Amino acid sequence: MNDSAHYALIVLFASAVGLIAVLANRLTERVKVPVAVLVLVGAAVVVHAVPVVQPPSERTVERVLTIALVLVLFDGGMHIGQARFRAALGPILSVGVLGTALTAAGAAFLLHYLCGIDWYAAVLVATAVAPTDPAVVFSVLGKREIAGRSSTILEGESGANDPVGISLMASLIAAGGLSAAGFASVGAQFAQQMVIGAAVGVIGGRALLVFMRRVALPSEGLYPLRTLACCLMLYGIATLAHGSGFLAVFAGGIMIGDARAPYKPEIKRFHAALAGLAELVAFAVLGLTVDIRVLAHPDVWIPGLVLGVALTVVIRPLAVGACLVRVDLSRNERLFILVAGLKGAVPILLGEFLRAAHIADAERLYGIVVVVVIFSVLVQGSSVPGLAQLLRLPMRTVQTQPWEVSVRLQDEPQGVHHFNVAAKSAAEGCTIEVLGDRAGDIWVSMVVRGSGLVPVRGDTELRAGDEVVVLADPELRDTLAELFGDS
Repeated sequence: MNDSAHYALIVLFASAVGLIAVLANRLTERVKVPVAVLVLVGAAVVVHAVPVVQPPSERTVERVLTIALVLVLFDGGMHIGQARFRAALGPILSVGVLGTALTAAGAAFLLHYLCGIDWYAAVLVATAVAPTDPAVVFSVLGKREIAGRSSTILEGESGANDPVGISLMASLIAAGGLSAAGFASVGAQFAQQMVIGAAVGVIGGRALLVFMRRVALPSEGLYPLRTLACCLMLYGIATLAHGSGFLAVFAGGIMIGDARAPYKPEIKRFHAALAGLAELVAFAVLGLTVDIRVLAHPDVWIPGLVLGVALTVVIRPLAVGACLVRVDLSRNERLFILVAGLKGAVPILLGEFLRAAHIADAERLYGIVVVVVIFSVLVQGSSVPGLAQLLRLPMRTVQTQPWEVSVRLQDEPQGVHHFNVAAKSAAEGCTIEVLGDRAGDIWVSMVVRGSGLVPVRGDTELRAGDEVVVLADPELRDTLAELFGDS
C-alpha cells in the first residue's frame, strides 16, 4: 500500500469513527451514558486489541488535550455570560476554588490513611480527581435542561476548578515534594497564575468584544474564525505571562457570552460544535493512553473504586456543602449540586501530567484516576436523571429547532429584546394587550411556542416556555425582564 492509500485509509477510519460518535448521541439519550465515555472505552479497547494502533506520545497527548480544553472552556464561558455569572459569582468562586481545595484535601487523607499511598502521591491523585465536568451531567440529562441557579453554579464551578486543578497540579509537580518551602512555592505560583489569567481574560475579552463590534469582515464565515483565533491568543498571552491560560479563555468567553455583536448566533453555534468535537477528540486520545491490564490490578481498581464512592457520598457533599451554607438555594437544588459533581476529561488529563513527569509509580496512580472517572460517569452519572426528577428540580425540555426565521440588518438594532416566559412569572397567562398596559410602550413582534409561531394579537395569551421578541425602549429592559421572570 502506497502512502496516499495509507493516508486515505486513516482519513476513512477517522471519519467513520466521528460519524459513529455523532450517531451515538441518540443512544446516550436512552442508556444515559455520555458518548464521550463510550469513545474513551472504545479507544482503550482498540489500542489493547489492535496491535497496529499505538498509544500517542506524552507530548502529543498534552498538546491535543490543551487545545481541546481551551475550546471547551471558551464555549463554556460564552454559554454562561456575564449576567448569569454575576448572579452566581459568590457560590461559583467559593465552590470552584475553596470547594476544589477541600475536596482534594479530603481525597488525599483517604488515599493516605485508607489506601496506604504516600502523602505526595496521594495529594497528586487527589488534585487530579477534584475538578468536575458539567458537560457530563448535562449529557446524561439528554434534552432536559435544569433551570435556576444550580445549573449556573455547576457550569461556573467547572470553569473555575479546571484551571485551579491544572495550576495546582503543575505547581505540585514543579515543587517535587511536600514541604513548608514547597507549599509556599505552590501557593505563590497558584496565586500568580489565577490573578494573571483572570486579568488577561477580562481585559482580553473586553478588547475582543470591541474588535467584534467595530471591525467588519468581508465574509460571514470569517467571524467565528476570528473569535477562535482570539481565544487561542488569550491562552498564549496568559501562559507566556506565567498565568493560567485556561482561566483566561474561560473569563474571555464570559465577557462576550451575552453581549451583542454581529453574527453572534453563528459564532456561538460554531464554538458549541467545536467544543463538542474537542471533547470527543480529548476522550479518544485519552482512551488510547489507558492500559486495560493496569486497570485490572487490585491495587488500582480497589483504591479507585473506594475513592470514587467516597467522593460521591462523603467528600464532595461535605466540602461543597460547607461552601454553600450561606448561599440562597432551595434544599433540593443544594442537594443536586452536592451529588452532581461528575468527573470528565480534566482529571484524566491531570493524571497524564503525572505520567509525563515520571512520578514514582505513575502508571498505578494514573489507573486510579481513570477508575474514579469511569465510576463517576457510569454509576454516579446514571443516577443523575432520576435524582433530578426525584428532587423535582425546575427543568425544561430542549427540542432541536432546525428551521429558523430571521432577518439581517446592516446596522445594530436598538430596543430589540428576547425573553422566555418563566413559570409563575407576571407574563404567564397575560394577554399581549395587558402586557402592553403593564410594561408601557412596547410592540410584541413574535411569539414562538413549542415548534411553531403563534399569531400575535391583542388577545393572544402567553404561556410558560414561550419565546417572545419585543420591540421597546432599551430603558424598559429591566421592567420587561421582571415581568417575564428572565433574570
